[in-house]
Amino acid sequence: MPDRPGRLRARWVLLGVLAVLLAAIAGLSLGPVSLPPGGVAAELLDLIPRVHLDSGLNAREAAIVTQLRLPRVVLGLLVGAMLALAGGCYQGVFRNPLADPYLLGVAAGAGLGVTAVITMRVGQTGGVTSGLPVTVPIAAFAGALGAVVLTYVLGVAGGRDRSPATLILAGVAVSAFLAAGQTYLLQRHADAIQEVYSWLLGRLATGGWHDVLVLLPYAVVTAVVVLLHRRELDVLSVGDDEAASLGLHPQRSRYVLIAAASLGTAAAVSVSGLIGFVGIIVPHTVRLLAGSSYRVILPLSMLFGAAFLALTDLVARTVAAPAEIPIGVVTAFVGAPFFVLVLRTARQAA
Repeated sequence: MPDRPGRLRARWVLLGVLAVLLAAIAGLSLGPVSLPPGGVAAELLDLIPRVHLDSGLNAREAAIVTQLRLPRVVLGLLVGAMLALAGGCYQGVFRNPLADPYLLGVAAGAGLGVTAVITMRVGQTGGVTSGLPVTVPIAAFAGALGAVVLTYVLGVAGGRDRSPATLILAGVAVSAFLAAGQTYLLQRHADAIQEVYSWLLGRLATGGWHDVLVLLPYAVVTAVVVLLHRRELDVLSVGDDEAASLGLHPQRSRYVLIAAASLGTAAAVSVSGLIGFVGIIVPHTVRLLAGSSYRVILPLSMLFGAAFLALTDLVARTVAAPAEIPIGVVTAFVGAPFFVLVLRTARQAA
């Protein structure tokens, strides 16, 4: 029996889960201290209640896996899933193949919110601090939501008949404006420059599970809301008039999806910094390989986005070891040529 259009095929889900598992094992096994993948997998299974396996790792190696590398790998999986999911969601909401949290100014808005929190915190403590407070995602969400609303307003100012690049140009303008706000804050609080720029370049360094626990509730809410509305994105793709005739409230659905995607982006940015292009690379690859329905794109983008960022983080911390390259630099090396390819394809389609 042939597959129904838009059906999420089991083999793609299994492939995505396998990609996540392989990326996680690679991230836990490779580093300054290389560990056997089989032993790492056994050590992870041993963490499951009532499962007792001898991994063959000594106490030091087991501590490296569970206390040092595992929180970072889990954080990378969550951040990658959120950025890819948000990218696919924005592309469906705005019916624009170039929409992305980074290019729409959403990440810049979240960055301005986080910068404001860091500068105020450093000003109160009188120096560099460790760890980010749990209020950071709230400030990031406010900045992200404000940025996406401003970008959308500017993007539609020219009328309904606009090219796919119009929204991106609006996002560039909004990002530049928000970057000026960040520069002003840093000029007024020079003692926070090192901490802010370390965060802006993108990093997944973590001293424990704090960042994971901060991100997790926002990630769960975002994933549930967006995935529950994924069918509505397919309806929105045919146009507002047609969607309304099918019983859908287009603007209400748009507002819910924008708010959910912005929440996920803001939470991810607040703990990882500005990591660009994940929201373009992953959803477009999924669209080309697995299908164009958002019932397929969104769940698979979460899985493959998680694996992609975990592997990217592995490259960032091993390719120039013992030094570590900011993960945003690595994704830019991959994403910039991919963005040019997508832009060219969109222009040809237009």
